[in-house]
Amino acid sequence: MRLVVTGSQGQVVRSLIERAGPDLEIVALGRPELDLEHPGDLAALFARHAPDVIVNAAAYTAVDKAESERETAFAVNGAGAGAVAAAAKSLDLPVVQISTDYVFDGAGGKPLLETDPTGPIGAYGASKLAGELAVAATTPNHAILRTAWVYAPFGANFVRTMLRLAATRDELKVVGDQQGTPTSALDIAVAIEAVARNLAAAPDDPQLRGVFHMTASGGPISWADFATEIFRQSASRGGPSARVTAISTSDYPTPARRPAWSCLDAAKLSAVHGVTLPHWRDGLNVIIKRLDRQGEWQ
Repeated sequence: MRLVVTGSQGQVVRSLIERAGPDLEIVALGRPELDLEHPGDLAALFARHAPDVIVNAAAYTAVDKAESERETAFAVNGAGAGAVAAAAKSLDLPVVQISTDYVFDGAGGKPLLETDPTGPIGAYGASKLAGELAVAATTPNHAILRTAWVYAPFGANFVRTMLRLAATRDELKVVGDQQGTPTSALDIAVAIEAVARNLAAAPDDPQLRGVFHMTASGGPISWADFATEIFRQSASRGGPSARVTAISTSDYPTPARRPAWSCLDAAKLSAVHGVTLPHWRDGLNVIIKRLDRQGEWQ
């Protein structure tokens, strides 16, 4: 099977390339060949690679910067996603759209279902929701996969930031009143492949299409809880560690508001696609072991 994936440097795309087995080819298309802010003729571009499924993993992900660059965020995450879906439809191919917990407002206190009302509280979340709506309106042959708190052994993410800071500090203050489920991009890649295979194998099955939540098992936990576990696992292997002090969101103001509650219920993905991601601690353990082996604690 061959997947054409938008983007080339993101954590999810790099994980897809790394995790691909011998019977899966990943064609990653990034800038300048593909720019979702100015998509051009995507159908012709995709057709040259003869994919079985198209995965839209490219996105504008600078959450805080999106507040001042709203037009760019919506161009990439909203209209750009719609353009990918339109190209997929013209080629009669399924499209997998990667989305986010930020499409919710963070209220409530129970795991969020795919059917729960959306209500983004920032420009990034609003632009990603616009992308979901554009994909759904363009083609029924889609799977929208919402994930959260993504990290990997590469790229810019919370795990690598915490380890970098712990190398020079004894104590770190981390937000303790935002709840969610950390999810490894390596596990996300495995899930995307499984969903893509299901879509390609059953082109007429509507149950496999629609919106699905795709996060690690376990949780919810806070960012402070996550940092504490990062340092526990790191210290057990001789890596950086620091004392974590939990603070409130109001103590750490940012240009963009974050959802206070981001725990997604992933039962539908398991029931329909047969995909259950590992516990978040297990996903983290894989990353920590790898960083240790590579001697890369940042």
